[in-house]
Amino acid sequence: MEKSNIALKAELLCKSFINGGQVNNVIKNLNIEIKKGDFTIIMGSSGSGKSTLIYSLSGMATATSGNVYLGEREITGLTEKQMADIRREHIGFVFQSMNLIADLSVYENVMSPTYKNKKTKEELATYAKELLMQMGIWEQKDKFPNQLSGGERQRAAICRALINNPAVLFADEPTGALNSLNGEQVLDLFTDINKAKQTVVMVTHNLKAATRGNRIIFLKDGHIDGELKLESFDKSNIMNREKIIYEFLKKRNW
Repeated sequence: MEKSNIALKAELLCKSFINGGQVNNVIKNLNIEIKKGDFTIIMGSSGSGKSTLIYSLSGMATATSGNVYLGEREITGLTEKQMADIRREHIGFVFQSMNLIADLSVYENVMSPTYKNKKTKEELATYAKELLMQMGIWEQKDKFPNQLSGGERQRAAICRALINNPAVLFADEPTGALNSLNGEQVLDLFTDINKAKQTVVMVTHNLKAATRGNRIIFLKDGHIDGELKLESFDKSNIMNREKIIYEFLKKRNW
C-alpha cells in the first residue's frame, strides 16, 4: 500500500493507566493503518480497549508510547497547543453523549470549532448550511440542544465534527444513546458521508451498525485479534453482511 493512501497509522501504540498503584496496560504494542476513504469498524468485548484506541489515535488522549501519524505527519510528542490545532483542523469526533454546548444554538455549536479556520465567514456559513441541510436539521438551527430530539442532537454533533473537513472522522458508539429509528437514520448519514470519500473510524458493539463498514477490526485485550474486509455497504445485502460479521465475531468468542 502506498503511503499516500494512508490517512492514519500507529506503530507499537501503547496506552496505560495507573489505578490504585496498579498499571493497567489497555493498548499493547498495536500496529494499525487506516486507508483513505475506508469505513473502519472497531469491535470487541467490553474492556478490550476500543474507545481507548480511538481516543489515542485521534489525539484525544496521549499515548503512553509508540507513534501515531496523521497522513505523513507524526502527531505523537506534540505540545497540547499543537495537538489542539490538529484535532480542530484535521480530526472530527462524534461522541455517544453528543457533548453539545447547552447554551449555544445548533448553528453556534456547529460553528464553534471554526474560529481559526482560514475560510471566510461567508464560506463557512455556506458550508454549515449545506451540512445542516444534508443532516435534515437546517430548520432547527436556532434551537438549543435541549429543544432537540436525541437524533437531532447527534446530527448536529456530526455537522460540528465535519465543519473543518477533517482527514478522519472518529465516532465512539454514535448510536448508543438513540432509539432504533434515530440510530438507523444516523447510520445512513455516516454511510452517505463515507460514500462522499470521508474516512470514518467507528467503535460499536452493535451488529447492524457494524454492517456499514468495509473493514471490521476485532480488538481483544488491547491488541488486534482479527480483521474482516467487506465490499462497500449496500442495503440490499445487509442480511448477508450481518451473517458474515456474526460468524467472524463468533470465532472470537464475542
